[in-house]
Amino acid sequence: MNNSPDDSTWTDKPDRSADSLVLHATDNHVSTLTLNRPEALNAITPDQREHLIQHLADASADPEIRAVVLTGTGRGFCAGADLRGGPARGTGANGDRSGSGTAAGERIPGDVARTLRLGAQRLVAAVLDCEKPVIAAVNGTAAGLGAHLALACDLVLAAESARFIEVFVRRGLVPDAGGAYLLPRLIGLHRAKELMFFGDALTAADAERLGLVNRVVPDADLDKTARAWAERLAGGPTRALALAKQLVNASLDSDRATAFAAEAAAQEINMTTADAQEGVASFVRRREARFRGR
Repeated sequence: MNNSPDDSTWTDKPDRSADSLVLHATDNHVSTLTLNRPEALNAITPDQREHLIQHLADASADPEIRAVVLTGTGRGFCAGADLRGGPARGTGANGDRSGSGTAAGERIPGDVARTLRLGAQRLVAAVLDCEKPVIAAVNGTAAGLGAHLALACDLVLAAESARFIEVFVRRGLVPDAGGAYLLPRLIGLHRAKELMFFGDALTAADAERLGLVNRVVPDADLDKTARAWAERLAGGPTRALALAKQLVNASLDSDRATAFAAEAAAQEINMTTADAQEGVASFVRRREARFRGR
């Protein structure tokens, strides 16, 4: 397999710690997670995956973090999973955490499904389940797992140079990392099948036209726009946003009665928050609300 920009397997040249491969910064209540393997178009290793999952869990639990931005360095957002990067520390021979497989790396029945369940699917679920709004700032190629990682985010900003590739069919593989779950919900069955069956690169403009991307901006404006959106979200009613995210994400899997019941329960929960009380008070007093994320 050659190392073209559309491949989802790469070899990491420098020997660097996982901490340096996922940069983390928090400022003004915004947590920014940056994939930092530009020489590999930010293909994700198992260790990187675990760091991302932990950072997203930490963002959910930390009341001082009220929004998350996910982006990459260099020309790629994420070229997919690095199948050559080796297993994460404490994992089995196939990169999962079950300790399965043989010492020589022999694949046994169930290994592939288990690796996906405990690997790429956990990562995509961590984005979907994060209790803070997550913005993808797609700075370049997003292929395979990388495309699905972006599409799992709550809002997607794309640089003009970005492209999205359902690369699996080019390798004779079935789409994974939640692709067959996410894409039909975003663009419908026929469009999803077109992308998955042909594996053509989708430009940022076309992704916006299809509804996969909220907004396309010049490359030089991507970070600034993502920061502005994140800071606006960070100034909002954090628990109300979390409950709204939960309702919308579950809506396409629910019937009307279940959705209405969930909405009523969410509103009941939210009315106990300080931000809801502040919102009502600001309306009554005709002033701007000052939300504190509580």
